[in-house]
Amino acid sequence: MTDFTQKTQGPFADIAPALDQLTQQVLFGEVWERRELTKRDRSLVTVAALIAQYRINELPFHLKFAQQNGVTRDELIELITHLAFYAGWPAASTAVGITRKVFAENS
Repeated sequence: MTDFTQKTQGPFADIAPALDQLTQQVLFGEVWERRELTKRDRSLVTVAALIAQYRINELPFHLKFAQQNGVTRDELIELITHLAFYAGWPAASTAVGITRKVFAENS
């Protein structure tokens, strides 16, 4: 499990240190640690939102993070299949290509 509350520099620290601090402390610290949803559930919601909004830059990270949080590959593929009917075929098709690359990198 990735611990984002540690005092290491994140991906924005070199150019946007305040954004980096907020990302680590508030988003991945406070928000992701809330008990009302599990990290697994938060990952499913996040991946679905990223696909539906066509946020392809963040999708690879969150596909990997979802697997770390217990979401299976089959569940991710089913999520994409389901979203094809709600978020659109192009969004799902793009997500499949990104997911294929992420799975290949982690095989």
